[in-house]
Amino acid sequence: MPDSLKITCLDCGQANRVPADRLGAGPKCGTCGAGLVTGKVAAIDAATHAKAKGDDLPLVVDYWAAWCGPCRAMAPEFARAAEALKGRVRFAKLDTEAEPKVSQQLGIRGIPLLILWRGGREVARAAGQRPAAQIAQFLQDSLGAGQGAGRR
Repeated sequence: MPDSLKITCLDCGQANRVPADRLGAGPKCGTCGAGLVTGKVAAIDAATHAKAKGDDLPLVVDYWAAWCGPCRAMAPEFARAAEALKGRVRFAKLDTEAEPKVSQQLGIRGIPLLILWRGGREVARAAGQRPAAQIAQFLQDSLGAGQGAGRR
């Protein structure tokens, strides 16, 4: 692991450098003061998505829409997985209705869809509603395999 990690604030979109040994100490954004590694799910827009997927700390994004029943049902499970994997993976959700260009660029054909990003590359995808344990297992399996066979 490098000495410091590039981590984008999911609140304001500002890039931050965080010493790797300080990830567990609750680092905060130098611009807005928001927590950078919180164990919570952050709602992001297309601009923050574009920046954060290139971070050194893995980011899993739940691509969803408010009208989608399975998406709404999975939200609390996604939040449980976020808390369980705090410090290893950051969690965000992107509303595909509000950000249709992102869906188009990524070739998203169905939701809910999880995509794991690391260093600007897609590491893995998982489609469909899942309980927290399956989300955590998907992420652990994907990260354990290194960079994986991502599409991008």
